[in-house]
Amino acid sequence: MTVLETVEDVEEPAPDLVLDLKGLVCPVPVVKVANAIKGLELGGVIEASATDPGVLADIPAWCHATGHELLKIGRNGREFAFWVKRTK
Repeated sequence: MTVLETVEDVEEPAPDLVLDLKGLVCPVPVVKVANAIKGLELGGVIEASATDPGVLADIPAWCHATGHELLKIGRNGREFAFWVKRTK
């Protein structure tokens, strides 16, 4: 996983679901990702964008706690993008 590379600098994993979480603040982005990932098959990928900088800590911590794989997290100005793979 690469942390805080600009989104334009790395290849984006193909998502199965795209979430727009811009304007939502902690803990809502994590809650929405947690609920959405339940609807994916194993190996499915969520691509999400958010504006709350809390996702930089919250999403990696949630992935670590739940066992899902954080494929990439990036930043483009005041927006953050991340890709999470369902692993269980």
